[in-house]
Amino acid sequence: MKDWSTDAVKEWHADAPVPYCWTYDSVPGAGDWAGTSRCSCSLCVFAARTDVLLSIGRRPRLADLYAEVEQARGDSFRADWRITDLIRHAEQCGAPSPGVVCPDDGPEFTALEEQVRAALQRKPRKEPDLARRDRRVLCEGCAAPH
Repeated sequence: MKDWSTDAVKEWHADAPVPYCWTYDSVPGAGDWAGTSRCSCSLCVFAARTDVLLSIGRRPRLADLYAEVEQARGDSFRADWRITDLIRHAEQCGAPSPGVVCPDDGPEFTALEEQVRAALQRKPRKEPDLARRDRRVLCEGCAAPH
């Protein structure tokens, strides 16, 4: 399936006994394929910018935790994108409607936050700023740097 076109995958799923992941829709069960373009980690460094913006809306606490790591370590989400810039872009210029917002308010997320914050208290394993380029995310809608 990885070599199939998107249309071929949608056509297969129309009659398949296997449901596709809800993240492909604007909201679970919508059947509109208006969500993410690929199913991967919530905030995947390999995802398209639109998918990352959608994920920021769907998992705001996770995005904030990524931003906390960026601030503490001086590194960026990707060499060409800082999560803090993407969060600001989503707030100022709009982002795809998340449809679903995952509250991340359970014990699993609390445990993740505690693990991340404990790790941030330790010395970094590498020099900060190695992955960051001095580029800012440009808003396609208003062409302003964020």
